[in-house]
Amino acid sequence: MKSYENAGGDSAVVAFENGDGSIKVKFVDGSVYLYTYRNTGGINVEQMKKYAGIGHGLNGFISRFVGKESGARLK
Repeated sequence: MKSYENAGGDSAVVAFENGDGSIKVKFVDGSVYLYTYRNTGGINVEQMKKYAGIGHGLNGFISRFVGKESGARLK
């Protein structure tokens, strides 16, 4: 997984990994969630990838629009 830049300095996200039609997100509590086109929606996954790439806004987007529960907990 790639470290999340956390440009805002207050994110609960620490790392991410982009996949084909998915993104894995690791949070400060050690949990890892897999968000896919199927369970989260393609538009949401692609937006999450954009936020992950710029290192800002990913945690807020998940909190406001997606929720951890829409991802599959891997760890």
